[in-house]
Amino acid sequence: MRLRSYASADFEALYAVEKLCFNPQHRFSRPTMRRLLTAQRSATWIAECDGELAGFAIVEWMDEIRGVSAYIDTLEVAPAFRRRGFGAALLAAVEDSSRRVGAYGVWLHVAIDNVSAIQLYERHGFEYVASQDHFYAEGLGAHIYRRMLMK
Repeated sequence: MRLRSYASADFEALYAVEKLCFNPQHRFSRPTMRRLLTAQRSATWIAECDGELAGFAIVEWMDEIRGVSAYIDTLEVAPAFRRRGFGAALLAAVEDSSRRVGAYGVWLHVAIDNVSAIQLYERHGFEYVASQDHFYAEGLGAHIYRRMLMK
């Protein structure tokens, strides 16, 4: 496994993972994905296995009254690479880069029926904060999780 920063040449392989991970009504459009990838205060981490893009994570940093917070826009691992540590490695990269920019915490939305992702986040110290109905689509809500990085 190798982790590295996103390069624009990765887009098609990255979007292929997006298409594997989400149904059309729940996935980001190509323009939205490009916007997330090129946002000024963001980072995208790529996980590779034998030269193949196995997964990725996009994190954005926002200024708040309390300081900088990090939001995980998405963390995705292609089905063929799941349960092999790629998600945990991507999550660690997001947290490390968020600490480097001084973020006090990381938060995210996760589909209420995505049990494996919820388990990953909880194993890594994320705590349930609230739920939001119809976040992803009509009838598909999200749980909101957060992990404090600094007190």
